[in-house]
Amino acid sequence: MSVGERILSLFRLFLLFTVLVAVALISAITTIRLTIHGRQETMPNLVGRPMDAAQRVASGLGLELKVEGRLFDAKYPPDQIVSQVPPPDTRIKVGQHVHVLVSLGPPKVKIPNVVGSSSRAAQIAAIQRGLTVGDIVEIHRPGAQADRVLAQEPPASASEIHSPALNLLVSLGAPSPAYECPNFVGHTLGEARSVLGEYGIKVGPVQPVPKLGAPVNTILAQSPAPGSRIDADTLFVFQVVVVPPPPNPSPPNPNPSAPATTPPAPTPKELSH
Repeated sequence: MSVGERILSLFRLFLLFTVLVAVALISAITTIRLTIHGRQETMPNLVGRPMDAAQRVASGLGLELKVEGRLFDAKYPPDQIVSQVPPPDTRIKVGQHVHVLVSLGPPKVKIPNVVGSSSRAAQIAAIQRGLTVGDIVEIHRPGAQADRVLAQEPPASASEIHSPALNLLVSLGAPSPAYECPNFVGHTLGEARSVLGEYGIKVGPVQPVPKLGAPVNTILAQSPAPGSRIDADTLFVFQVVVVPPPPNPSPPNPNPSAPATTPPAPTPKELSH
């Protein structure tokens, strides 16, 4: 066989191999696309169907129903589907969730007036009337007693309601007074405790700092910083001297009748809200 014939034979084999690879690749892509489309279904219309019937339809298509909530609805009887996601005629993959809202039927409950009641009494009143307790939001309100319902949703006058939940706005009482933080550096820990105790403010862990040349229990640093905003919930942390200075001879007092004194510890200044 000549060289030309050998080259032609090799070229034919290469061309045949290329065609076979292309056919295999096209076949694989077609199979994958058919498989993907074969695992999809058209979303049926479940709105208006009872839950058990909708569950059977969904299960037959390989879908799962997930109830996102129940609400009062005058159009649909109890236990019927009110809305669905995805909507009807949507292409959906097998195994996906279908999110639905279920009807409780027309509202037949009377909303109680719980404004002014304690939060516990309001919750009991809601449950006794077939309602559930929804969100409870607590706020500070000057002049309002703590643990009292300030507002409710829906109000007692509501004639049309969609959710069986009663939401409450509850008072935490008047806010704690706020003060400007004084500077206790240079004063003793006892003085700071005495001043802060009068305002109901607590002192947290004390950090000992060895230091010569300063009286024991003298405050070297503090947190929070002077001038910052503090209230009854603030916790003070002080750094204080714990090692007494070495004994040194004290100079004679030129005026024995006037002992040395230190200024009193500063007091917090109340801030306006």
